[in-house]
Order: sequence, then structure tokens, then C-alpha cells
Amino acid sequence: MQAELLVHSQWILTVDPENRQLTDHAVAIADGRILAILPYAEAQRSVEAERLVELPGHVLIPGLVNAHTHAAMTLMRGLADDLPLMTWLHDHIWPTEKRWVDPNFVADGTRLAVLEMLRGGVTCYNDMYFYPEVTAQVTAEAGMRAVIGMIVVDFPTGYAESADAYIAKGLALQDQYRSHPLIRVGFAPHSPYAVSDEPLKRVHTLANELDVPIHIHLHETQDEVVQSLRDHGERPISRLDRLGLIGPSLVAIHMTQLEDAEIERLAETGAHVVHCPESNLKLASGFCPVAKLLEAGVNVALGTDGAASNNDLNLLGEMRTAALLGKGVAASASAVPASDALRMATINGAKALGLDDEIGSIEPGKSADLVALDLRDSHTQPLYHPNSQLVYAAGRHQVRQVWVGGRHVVRDGALTTLHTAEVISAAQVWQTHLEAYA
Repeated sequence: MQAELLVHSQWILTVDPENRQLTDHAVAIADGRILAILPYAEAQRSVEAERLVELPGHVLIPGLVNAHTHAAMTLMRGLADDLPLMTWLHDHIWPTEKRWVDPNFVADGTRLAVLEMLRGGVTCYNDMYFYPEVTAQVTAEAGMRAVIGMIVVDFPTGYAESADAYIAKGLALQDQYRSHPLIRVGFAPHSPYAVSDEPLKRVHTLANELDVPIHIHLHETQDEVVQSLRDHGERPISRLDRLGLIGPSLVAIHMTQLEDAEIERLAETGAHVVHCPESNLKLASGFCPVAKLLEAGVNVALGTDGAASNNDLNLLGEMRTAALLGKGVAASASAVPASDALRMATINGAKALGLDDEIGSIEPGKSADLVALDLRDSHTQPLYHPNSQLVYAAGRHQVRQVWVGGRHVVRDGALTTLHTAEVISAAQVWQTHLEAYA
């Protein structure tokens, strides 16, 4: 077998349907795809590789999928902490965005986010923000994978003046990236309270025609539900269901306010939920009933939300928080085990984004989106179960190697596609602008 790259790791967590944990195996890669996974002794005999990467003491996992972000908002990290969601949005975030967000802001903020995510083992993310064409360009240039949201809101911003204008710009973006190897495009109506019925119905129709996901904040807080009952006479999920949006294309973010019948409806229709535990905790939004959702058969993925409300893009940290919080909410120590948390951060996220045939697990034929973590640090020793150690003890500083489509984008902990000092310098310039304005 001819391969361009052979990666030999002490452990491999495949996150395939069998959830295999392999010891002393190797992954053969060619043309950016996984050719085979085989014992290293066999690989030495049967694989002729141009390059060999040896990873003693490392665990190799699929690239992490951050299923909900606002990448450019990384420039607002720590700007308005310790505030309720609506105060945070109306009094701080939205005025700041109105004053400062432009293509340059989005480019520099996205570069900072991509730098942080790749170094933390995230190889794919799902974004919702203004100037998505800039986000797409920056992400592609850095060699990262993303689903870029066609943002839709009712109100005018510097990016567009109406819901129709947002949709028109989004469709142009979809045309531009239709065949791109790293960038996919989906609809991103902000929330039920920010988008009226007619644009939502149009989004539903277009998403079906284009076969793309619909990425929306939903049932994030109790206030959102109360407001919907007051303004529409129904809960937000019921309203979206009436408009046709509850289905397999829906990627519903947060979902902290759920009744049992709503969970059943999500399972019945094949809708996806993205859990953002640390952002929800920080904004006191509520608790997503992850164990109930998983038990009902709902696909639950994992997201960080934006760094403005988290305050990081650390999906390894979200895995640990999701597992611990899931146990507390369910009042069961066996709820959301480590294996489920890892699936939420990998294959479940890929499935939510319609990418599970391409990424999310280590299987022959899939794209070689791979992450290697060095578990030889003192705080991950002794090591009895790599999966548990990864979720409950490992940190993103242990990410040493990252490949996206077989391209080595993080080598020995350093990014190969972005200049770290330049990215940080640009962020510090924005800090002076935003501080003076705030």
C-alpha cells in the first residue's frame, strides 16, 4: 500500500460505530484521506509511506467539531462579563457591533478564533456572524474546515438593510463556495425573536432546495419563551414547527428550556441540538437536558458559543463541563459518560452539520482530520482509560499535532498556516478601539 503519511500513535480513539480504542496502531493517509487503520507491526510490513510520524504516549482522535461559534466575536472576549443575556446583548454587544463591526474586524477576529481553535484541536466549526464571506475566506486560507452561516435578522446593520438583503448575500456566498473542499454554507437566522415569520418560511424553503442546515439560537432562556408566548401565543419550538423548520436540517442551539413533549418532537423529526454548557452557565441561561435528549435519540453536538460569552473556544473544556453538568442535571453519575462527551464533540457535530460522511470519526475513506494529544504530562498520569483521561483530565495545551484533510496545520503545538504574533498584534489594536468606545 502506497501512502503519503503514516501516523503511529500509542492509542487511537476511532469514534466509529463500534467506538474502538486501539493500541499501537497506525493510520495510513493519501490524498488527504484515510486509507487504512492497522496494527503498527502490520503497517511496517505492508505500507510504503513517504513520511512517518511517531507519537509515543499520544492519543489520536478525530478532529473536534465546534458546532456553534461567533468566531469574530473573539475580539470582544471579556468586554462585558457577568451580565444577564439581554443586558449583555442590548446594552453592550449590539452597540459595540454597530460601531465597530466591518470586514476588517471580522477578518482579524476570525484569524484569532481560528488560531485558538486549531491549537485546541478543533478542525471544523459552525459559524454565525456578519460578513460571512470574510469568515469563509480567512478560514479557508488557514486550512481549517467550517460551515459558514448565512446570517439573517429582521433589522438593518452595517452588513445588510433587510431580511431579503441578508438572504440575497447568503445565496451569493453559497454559490461562491458550492464546491469548496473546506467551506460549506448554511442558513443562520439568529433566533425566533430576531426573525419574523416570512423570512423564516423563506429560509426553510431555500434550505430544503439547497440541502443545507438551518443554524438558530432556540429556547436559550426562559425570557425567550415568555416573550414568544406573549407575542405569538406559542412557545418558540411550536412556532418553528408550524413554519416547517423543525426537521433534520435544524441545528438548534442552547435548548435550555425544554418540555418532555418537545424532546419527543425533536427526536421524531430528526432535529439536532447543540449544547453550549459553559456559555449557558456564564449567562445563567439554564440547563440543557442532555441525558434526556440522548436517551430519546436526539443527536446532541457540542459548541463553545462565542468567546464574548464563554470566554474561550476550548472544546476539550466543553467536553468535561458537558459530562459533569450532564450528571448533575440528570442526578446520575452514569449520565453523559466520557465516550458520549467525545462523540458530542466529534461525530455528533459532524452529523448535525451534514458532514458525517466526511469527518467526525477515524475510518477509511474519510478525510484525514486528526488530532494528537500528548498524555505524558503529570496531570494525565497514571493512565488507565485514554477516553476518560481525555475528557476529565487533559487540557488543550496537550494538543501537539493537527491535520485537516491530511494537511499538517499544527506541528509540535505551533500553527503552520498563521503567524501567531501578527494575529495577536492585530487583536491588541482592536482592544484599544473597543476599550476607548466602551
